[in-house]
Amino acid sequence: MAAIDGTVVGIALPSIGRQFHAPLSTLQWVVTGYTLALAALLLLGGSLGDRRGRRRVFNIGVVWFAVASAACALAPSTDVLIATRVLQGVGAALLTPGSLAIIQASFDPEDRSRAIGAWSGLGGVATAAGPLLGGYLISVASWRWIFLINIPIGVLVLFSSVRHVPESKDPSAAGRVDVPGAAMAVVGLAGVTFALIEGPTLGWSAPAVLAMLVAGVAGIIAFVLVERRSPTPMLPLAFFRERQFTVTNVVTFLVYASLGGLLFLLPVELQVVDHYTPLESGVALLPLTAIMLLLSARSAQLASRIGPRLQMSVGPLVIGVGLALLARSTTDSSYVSGVLPAMVVFGLGLAATVAPLTATALSAVADEHAGVASAVNNDVARVGGLIAVAVLPALAGISGSSYLHPAELAGGFRSAALIAGSWCVIGGAVSALGIRNPPPSHDGPIDGAPSTEPVEACLHCALDGTPLNS
Repeated sequence: MAAIDGTVVGIALPSIGRQFHAPLSTLQWVVTGYTLALAALLLLGGSLGDRRGRRRVFNIGVVWFAVASAACALAPSTDVLIATRVLQGVGAALLTPGSLAIIQASFDPEDRSRAIGAWSGLGGVATAAGPLLGGYLISVASWRWIFLINIPIGVLVLFSSVRHVPESKDPSAAGRVDVPGAAMAVVGLAGVTFALIEGPTLGWSAPAVLAMLVAGVAGIIAFVLVERRSPTPMLPLAFFRERQFTVTNVVTFLVYASLGGLLFLLPVELQVVDHYTPLESGVALLPLTAIMLLLSARSAQLASRIGPRLQMSVGPLVIGVGLALLARSTTDSSYVSGVLPAMVVFGLGLAATVAPLTATALSAVADEHAGVASAVNNDVARVGGLIAVAVLPALAGISGSSYLHPAELAGGFRSAALIAGSWCVIGGAVSALGIRNPPPSHDGPIDGAPSTEPVEACLHCALDGTPLNS
């Protein structure tokens, strides 16, 4: 449900914008409202599951998500749609972290890798199916059906969970849930996001923009202080003392900012500039799906043999080239020559990068902390996409209703593709300078030291920015 919803909405943005006569900033809020709530509360959702029961919190998240989806489908205005998207993000923050944690707690160690592999593969299929499903539903019915489809899925998931999923908790989880940390994360991300989205429209000196920017920066500073002093922090800052973990998360932020920002604009460009139908714009992304499904597992195996540094250095460069090639789609409306080459290069770069990226984040800390480390890496990816959707259109000169005018959008999209590609190039350079291949395997990781045990099936749901999470 969460994986599909992360990508299906992008296909519907032009239809939503035309129906409500909405400016680009409103469409940005439709996307970032969901991502903001998910990013701010994801770690809190994992903590709640560890303490209150993973199945219980997961089921609450499924019900919450389905009800919020119904509210999205019935939204009479963009303001209501944005508010219900925020509620959807809260539900996703409750159900997403519990999914992998339930698998980790329910399977014997010898069977866990295969179970995680199935989890990763099906999550990737769901993520990739989002644009295709969304395009079909919009073509035959309405954009509202991309939300209604979550209701029967939610009923099926809830029935299966109640009947088949065992309850589990983390017996080592102690202390209170870090509510103050979560509150400061919401304030910080909301304030900064508001300023980045509304600043180009209202003016950077507008009182509302300045007030929200100050509140956001203050919230981020307060978040860091709260996490440093909390006995049970939502975000263990001590992890960032490990160089490998810090560098990996910097690269994660840059790569997923590139993906999130450009994949927000790409379906709009295909429909407005190249005159694709919603279904055709969804089909256009299928080569990414095929390449990821064919090569991601092999990429993970290769990284476990040779170490992650080479793939994490070269992969982002290839992604950057693929994103830059998408600029050609504004002057060549042919899919075969204008879009497909970029999709192939883009997909090869993703396949090379995403598996070792997650595996390195997990192995940079001791095994008993791998779940929290993967959740942090997941959140960094979400925040990267959140910030990019807020800032990339402004950097590229796309604002107001310009996204509805082909000539204006084409020029802005070309700039956006080059900017996003440059972020990936920087990510590759950071990996080359900062990532180190682990030493030969030893009997077990020292607490806080890099683990050399290969992590199998560590696949991101790449189009959604969802690494393995717990």
